[in-house]
Amino acid sequence: MAKVVVLSGAGLSAESGISTFRDSDGLWENYDVSVVCNYDSMQKNAELTIEFYDKRRAELESKEPNKAHRVLARLKKEYPNEIALITQNVDNLFEKAGLEKSEVMHLHGFLPELRCQNSSCAEIFTVGYASQSSFHNGVCPSCGTPLRPNIVFFGEAAPMYESLNRELNDCEMLVVIGTSGNVIGVNTMANFVSKAILNNLEASPAIEENLFDIVLYKKATEAIDTIAYEIESYLDSEF
Repeated sequence: MAKVVVLSGAGLSAESGISTFRDSDGLWENYDVSVVCNYDSMQKNAELTIEFYDKRRAELESKEPNKAHRVLARLKKEYPNEIALITQNVDNLFEKAGLEKSEVMHLHGFLPELRCQNSSCAEIFTVGYASQSSFHNGVCPSCGTPLRPNIVFFGEAAPMYESLNRELNDCEMLVVIGTSGNVIGVNTMANFVSKAILNNLEASPAIEENLFDIVLYKKATEAIDTIAYEIESYLDSEF
């Protein structure tokens, strides 16, 4: 397991122009999150849900990784076994920055993929930025079951959390970037590491900043050089 865990959230990709459901404009403004992002959305509102994720997938095509993505990708390449990149984001900006998907742990799914709804099949297909219907008419080529976005909806189990917990067992340094702490309890994580760094645009009521050794309230692209220096210094001192 890695010595350094970097946990990123929506704030990391916001600088690349990817809006979050907390934003008051853009794609999310035209859809009710409880209708298109809930555990029963594919059963109750399949057409609208598919439309929403088709638009989100298409939106990704023009988005580019920012400086923070690129620096973290470089660090992962330089310290492949010592750094775990874990993200709540479903975009592919780390991959656009040069990483393989296997080098990034996507906790909440991966937008460029579709998944078979048949639990005994559950095969995953990469579609990139295409609409769901354009891939095999929206049904699984293996078993004929309708497909769905490979996203963890609200109220669904997130299987990758088990992998997150395994990484945290051996984590010595925690870096939290661009997350409010409302979904994942970063306070608990910070309690059990030797060093913790927090980078958000502003303070969050869900995060106790006194648990972190370094707190950077600024854009991720402005904080990333300091973060990279701290990670490299920590890892280099271990060897």
